[in-house]
Amino acid sequence: MASTVASLLPPLLVHGRQSHAVTMHSFPLSPPLFERRNHTAFVVKASGDSSESSTTLTVFKTVQNVWDKPEDRLGLIGLGFSAVVAVWASANLITAVDKLPIIPTALELIGILFTAWFTYRYLLFKPDREELFRILNKSVSDILGQ
Repeated sequence: MASTVASLLPPLLVHGRQSHAVTMHSFPLSPPLFERRNHTAFVVKASGDSSESSTTLTVFKTVQNVWDKPEDRLGLIGLGFSAVVAVWASANLITAVDKLPIIPTALELIGILFTAWFTYRYLLFKPDREELFRILNKSVSDILGQ
């Protein structure tokens, strides 16, 4: 748990309005003790959620469990090699498509629209994020055969 204590100056009034543009010379660097009562103090506390439903933690535990079994190591190495080959192939494909005249602009527009849809569909609301985590966990367990 982390906590932060802050002491704020009261808002300054200039002709009945709050002023946010105040020069630094108007604030004393070390105010006397009798002026401290005009300050507002508050405490902010943050606590972490220690649930084990984190996707990253689950994936790492799953990979570690598969790695501990000698008969599954070859499959895990093959999966890692396939991921590297897929990244290399997609980079080469993107480079080839990027050289075509109009296609990069159209694909960029499609990518922006898909990103907006994906953010709205899966990332904006908590139940949708939980659904995405369930889909990802199911896909990982299907790939690893669990």
